[in-house]
Amino acid sequence: MEGVVNNFALSIFIWDGKRKMAGVSRRKSLNFPSILTALSIHWTIIAGEYFTPFNVTYDHRALIIAGKRRILISAGIHYPRATPEMWPKLIARSKEGGADVIETYTFWNGHEPTRGQYNFEGRYDIVKFAKLVGSHGLYLFLRIGPYACAEWNFGGFPVWLRDIPGIEFRTDNAPFKEEMERYVKKIVDLMIAESLFSWQGGPIILLQIENEYGNFESSFGPKGKIYMKWAAEMAVGLGAGVPWVMCQQTDAPEYIIDTCNAYYCDGFTPNSEKKPKIWTENWDGGFADWGERLPHRPSEDIAFAIARFFQRGGSLQNYYMYFGGTNFGRTAGGPAQITSYDYDAPLDEYGLPRQPKWGHLKDLHAAIKLCEPALVAADSPQYIKLGPKQEAHVYRGASNNYGQDLSLNEGICAAFIANIDEHESATVKFYGQEYTLPPWSVSILPDCRNTAFNTAKVTAQTSIKTVGSDSVSVGNNSLIPQLSTKSNLESISQSWMTLKEPLGVWGDKNFTSKGILEHLNVTKDQSDYLWYLTRIYISDDDISFWKQKDVSPTIDIDSMRDFVRIFVNGQLAGSVKGKWIKVVQPVNLVQGYNDILLLSETVGLQNYGAFLEKDGAGFKGQIKLTGCKNGDINLTTSLWTYQVGLKGEFLKVYDVNSTESAGWTELPNDAIPTIFSWYKTKFDAPGRTDPVALDLSSMGKGQAWVNGHHIGRYWTLVAPNNGCERTCDYRGAYGFDKCRTNCGEITQAWYHIPRSWLNTSNNVLVIFEETDRTPFEISISTRSTETICAQVSEKHYPPLHTWSHSEFDGKISLTDKAPEMHLQCDEGHTISSIEFASYGDPNGSCQTFSQGKCHAANSLSVVSQACKGRNSCSIGISNAVVGDACRHIVKSLAVQAKCSPPPDLSISASS
Repeated sequence: MEGVVNNFALSIFIWDGKRKMAGVSRRKSLNFPSILTALSIHWTIIAGEYFTPFNVTYDHRALIIAGKRRILISAGIHYPRATPEMWPKLIARSKEGGADVIETYTFWNGHEPTRGQYNFEGRYDIVKFAKLVGSHGLYLFLRIGPYACAEWNFGGFPVWLRDIPGIEFRTDNAPFKEEMERYVKKIVDLMIAESLFSWQGGPIILLQIENEYGNFESSFGPKGKIYMKWAAEMAVGLGAGVPWVMCQQTDAPEYIIDTCNAYYCDGFTPNSEKKPKIWTENWDGGFADWGERLPHRPSEDIAFAIARFFQRGGSLQNYYMYFGGTNFGRTAGGPAQITSYDYDAPLDEYGLPRQPKWGHLKDLHAAIKLCEPALVAADSPQYIKLGPKQEAHVYRGASNNYGQDLSLNEGICAAFIANIDEHESATVKFYGQEYTLPPWSVSILPDCRNTAFNTAKVTAQTSIKTVGSDSVSVGNNSLIPQLSTKSNLESISQSWMTLKEPLGVWGDKNFTSKGILEHLNVTKDQSDYLWYLTRIYISDDDISFWKQKDVSPTIDIDSMRDFVRIFVNGQLAGSVKGKWIKVVQPVNLVQGYNDILLLSETVGLQNYGAFLEKDGAGFKGQIKLTGCKNGDINLTTSLWTYQVGLKGEFLKVYDVNSTESAGWTELPNDAIPTIFSWYKTKFDAPGRTDPVALDLSSMGKGQAWVNGHHIGRYWTLVAPNNGCERTCDYRGAYGFDKCRTNCGEITQAWYHIPRSWLNTSNNVLVIFEETDRTPFEISISTRSTETICAQVSEKHYPPLHTWSHSEFDGKISLTDKAPEMHLQCDEGHTISSIEFASYGDPNGSCQTFSQGKCHAANSLSVVSQACKGRNSCSIGISNAVVGDACRHIVKSLAVQAKCSPPPDLSISASS
């Protein structure tokens, strides 16, 4: 990384009141390093010194950083989806995986929960996050938005925004533009004040205004284009001094880089020949909804997509997500998105590498970096057609006669050879040599001769994690969902307290109004829950009519989202889940007055689409009681009493400082289950430092808190039994429904408890449960890698670390051509045993390995000697290392090992 220093000199700038440098046009590119040198007014900054101040510009080929074109790998990490204590390790693992850049959105509703009152603390300490990125020598791509989508509640918009008179979101609307500019300016000014832009020696090299607006611009008619141009000009006028992008915006102005979001962006072309090709969102997995299957995108396909992007002129690729994290509290988007935002990302929800995805992509990044000198030296590649579905792109540097067939010994050269056939391997001839490529794969040749990497050949280990998460083993084009749950899990506690949550109106802040009020207009999203209560009179004639006809009356709701529970006279009649669906609920009524109680529940506000401010929640249309003798009774115009939230929420019974005066009582083990109950217990944290997860598979629907921290919503809906493939074939274009997993299982059973939220002992767990489940089977456990496997052939490529650039002429050299197997346990864990090792022609895949006809007898001893007792090890794949058991066949080494944690010192001390 260029220009990393411990201290830097910052020059004084004189800024006018319009947030631009005095005397300089707002659109004119500012060469900040030159100005710094010219002014020569310096002082040392004590905190936040990460780089020598540098300028960021761009041309048609790439971003130009400190005067040099760069090919960049970016890792998406959303800071509020992890704790500040997790950030350093997440950033470090991203860097270890080959990232140059960390990307994040900003989250308006987290930073300004109340208009004019800002929050930049805790998980929303964006300044701390940015400084950590810089301290690791990485750049920061800040996507200010302020619309984020991101499967985040209300797309990142604060709910108070919809209450501003006359407002219309994301269009040529003065109230919205005023609020948007105020927030964007707040973020830019904060970054400037903290010296976080590149020209100040900070890590920020790139900014984004708006987000995927081009997908909906036409929905707003002519005002859409006016707004888009305004947003672009407003952003550039804030004096950030680095380039701005707009993703999915084909009509972006000339001074804004338009970028691509998709599973594949190799075919994307910016709207100007002066702009580089940038991939702002590479969807490496996906999100999940309650009651649905889980996403899985094969490592081979992601690698193929990325290699094709850089093969065809790409300059910056960002993983959406590299680490997904957790939707803590009520931050999950809607409708009905789960608390986990794992995303099948290279780093899992807990921050652990997901193998082989993380390792395979790390190797890909290393191969691309070996090609970087040639990639940035060439303005465009030489295209060579090698077959009907095979092609090469060649990048050369230091050439006066570019475009002609140079000798491979002249200048620097890198090549990408692609086989885009979805079914068949292909052998092609390239510069006199033959290369065999698997289907749907790209081979990368950093020196135009030797293959460093093929996207379909995975040598990275597979890791099987404990705790009831779905672990995926990929081998021989198969996808094997494995529930690796520890069988000896014990319940977290058998001693619980309980508190009954009243149904309906419970406080003095309720009010009565005629008609059905829109949910968010009442709750302001301060709670998921809104009670609607009315009373109706039923005559003897109606009761007789229903008995005579043998029918039941129904409560009909024209349209409802996300979830409703219907109570009659204090008894639950039924519940319905959906997004703006019709509800028809049979009810039992009695003669006389009957209380009709509706509980409307939000499960994440809409985060995607046009006109978000108009979507709302709760009920639309008419609410009627149907089937009466004299016709339907329209309840829409009745008097309704409204109560926001739960009494337990209002009393904050989940707070560790809450007193017992709330009415907690002991919960007997044989207690009769009831609905709408609070439960509380104390527990000790699991030993060691591994991530911690809470098993709520025994519960129904509700929310959970640990030591006052809101873990999030839980819901034990089960995914459909169908729709999961027995095998996952990486070949061919990936789509949202391909390679789905977890059929017939609870969508999310385990919930992340960050270590920093735990004490050694006396941790307080509070559960609010809506159904009649009791908490006695709730368990807690750590998450770690228990089994690691790998299989590497002697025909695989040399490890990437054996390649190097010459400091003299930039050419590539290769020191050792022998393949290598690398195994590694989680941090602090060691390889305790080798469960299988065979060099020859082993059969099967991870957890099903078996010896083939050819087997080197000393395989186990060689691997054990190299690996046992160590956190990581490497083994050369050659006859010289393991022995030649069978001549004249291509041999491979297959290994399965067990990882074990260090001793739990807390247990030793207590014993």
